[in-house]
Amino acid sequence: MTQMLKAQYSERGPVPQAVIQAVPFERPVLQPGQALVAVLAAPINPSDVLMLTGQYGQLPPLPAVGGSEGVGRVVELGPDTQGPSMGQTVLLPVGIGTWATHVVAPAARLVPLPNEADPRQLAMLTVNPPTASLLLSDFADLQPGDWVIQNGANSGVGSYVVQLAKLRGLKTINLVRRESAVAGVLAQGGDVVLVDGEGLSERVKAATGGAAIKLGIDAVGGQATMRMAAALAESATIVNYGALSGEPCIVTPRELVFRDVTLKGFWLARWFRVTPQAEQFKLLGELAGLIAAGKLHTPIQAGYEVAQIQEAVAAAAAGERQGKILITPTHG
Repeated sequence: MTQMLKAQYSERGPVPQAVIQAVPFERPVLQPGQALVAVLAAPINPSDVLMLTGQYGQLPPLPAVGGSEGVGRVVELGPDTQGPSMGQTVLLPVGIGTWATHVVAPAARLVPLPNEADPRQLAMLTVNPPTASLLLSDFADLQPGDWVIQNGANSGVGSYVVQLAKLRGLKTINLVRRESAVAGVLAQGGDVVLVDGEGLSERVKAATGGAAIKLGIDAVGGQATMRMAAALAESATIVNYGALSGEPCIVTPRELVFRDVTLKGFWLARWFRVTPQAEQFKLLGELAGLIAAGKLHTPIQAGYEVAQIQEAVAAAAAGERQGKILITPTHG
């Protein structure tokens, strides 16, 4: 077996790649109920980077191993332990610290996944696809043919919003912050792609023929929230799930009071905390099926070994990317 490594950090700081490093560890002795899993792929999400800088809403105690989601292959079960069979591809529990060659996990919490599916795509199952699905389903009564507007459309969540909306018969207006991102979102299936900025509501109206837009999905905050609100129909809802601008959401009294626009927030970690496990597994199973069938996917820019964690985090934190950065350990 190859050397076991984990990407660990003992402090937080403004330069995320500077606080994390790959450290070796010995093959663990499993206890009853535990499984040893060889990690196949684990993404670096924006929330993971914010945990390194200390800016995320929920921070693990230090020292910590990076990585909030991923998939692996079962290589050993503890004594008297029932669980997925050896060699089975499994979804790792949320927040277990997946930037490692191997992890020890409770066998009962491992979710079997299709062995024939691309593990790199399955590795992103836990965070972005359910976020996109719930944003589309839980905040507005949308019917086939309805329009949805989102910003951060070239992000991981944005990509899944486009694809799931199309599968559900919805149309998407997709806002990006640079002209170079337009082509990629169109290739993903976005119906309308616009560069966010001045005159947005007029440009949206022209692109949709004045359609009433009942749902806005906001990943940016600040003035972007206000521009989105102005493009929505009366009594519509904006749901915010991020603050890429680093600024609080701004919505004017005109939108809130006179046009009855509602602003809500969504945090997937809370959804996992309050939702029954059976309902969680049902949603994850549906999304895994779509990924295995090739109906859901996201662009991948590069994969890195655990030993390259600093380079990988720097690449993930960079502004100009054409896809996701993954940790993809090689197993001999």
